[in-house]
Amino acid sequence: MYRADEESADDSLSRQRVLNALRSPIDTPALSVLAQGKRSAAVMISDGTRLCPSHLLLPLLLDELNRGGIPDTSIDIVIALGMHRKHTREEMKRLVGDDVFSRIRVHNHSADAEDCIHLGTTTAGTPVEINRTVAKADLRVVTGNIEPHALVGVAGGVKALIPGVASQRCIEHNHSLSLRHQAVPGQPDNPIHRDLEEALQFISADFLLNVVVDHNRQVLEAVAGHAVAAHRTGVGLASARFLVPVSQTYDVTIVSPGGYPKDTQLYQSIKALRNASSMTKAGGTIIMAAECPEIFGNGMFQYWTETMDRERAVAKLKQSFQLGAHKLLHLDDILSKHRVYLHSSIPSAVIELLGILPAEQLQKCVNEVVHSRAQHVAIMPFGSMTFPQLPSVQ
Repeated sequence: MYRADEESADDSLSRQRVLNALRSPIDTPALSVLAQGKRSAAVMISDGTRLCPSHLLLPLLLDELNRGGIPDTSIDIVIALGMHRKHTREEMKRLVGDDVFSRIRVHNHSADAEDCIHLGTTTAGTPVEINRTVAKADLRVVTGNIEPHALVGVAGGVKALIPGVASQRCIEHNHSLSLRHQAVPGQPDNPIHRDLEEALQFISADFLLNVVVDHNRQVLEAVAGHAVAAHRTGVGLASARFLVPVSQTYDVTIVSPGGYPKDTQLYQSIKALRNASSMTKAGGTIIMAAECPEIFGNGMFQYWTETMDRERAVAKLKQSFQLGAHKLLHLDDILSKHRVYLHSSIPSAVIELLGILPAEQLQKCVNEVVHSRAQHVAIMPFGSMTFPQLPSVQ
């Protein structure tokens, strides 16, 4: 399991890339300059389901804030959980590193309305309700990693604010826009992402530090500065890494989300299934290997799966969006086109409730599916980070 205090041979190169970005911010002064005259700062970091190496970013950001006159005692780190589960004390320490954890207050975000402040409403009707600690800080720093994202187009950027430190009502309304609008992975110019950025009219994200990382959390690219302008620069860098041209569709796709933390739970692993589906022929087969020790990873997703059949759940969700349960919409879209097998630590009965076929012996499943007839087979070892790009005309 990943630990924030573990060093790798490439960590120094990762740090240097982050330092270079901090020294050349896009469309803003340096963070140390922005910090001058400010009494407090809030730094938003990604939760443990993301690959962002917060333990590398935070010491450099804290140096900048200290240099600008904000002491450790006036800085709060907020884990941008959105609606994901809160982290334990040990998970927090692993996420930020022992030294930072001993210096700075680290908080789990709470999406409860009472823990958020209402700041306004976007033109799409999303109530902008933000974590009280974040909203009251004099200076706000957003961090994260940039990669294509099926629901909003691109991760990183303002997502540290919404859904990261937003209320449940805010997150649910923004995500519900996906019933009417379809984002293209890698492209932020869509109504759902524009709704996120419109929130900046009500609360500032004063400085951004985003990275593009590989599956080992090594920093490949880093951008810093203005929350929108710097993010757009990073989008181009990320797209070159993760949007993969594919010349054909395949009869069988064998996929893994990419190991921990991408396969911690079904809630996250479905992203890899969606990517695999995009290059699998209609009527074809997907075989996924994903550990999923936390099983569903979301209580609402679990409740809807275990209490009603998928057809009924999908019909209800299309009428009234329900955050968490909306993953059943994604899953139904995949299962309507493909046969799906899952090799996992999840009990077979739970897998079957989802409409997926359990593959208790992975190699046996692969042998039976692949060798049943001559087929074109694709293998995606890092399915959550691989976004196939098919030609527009096939």
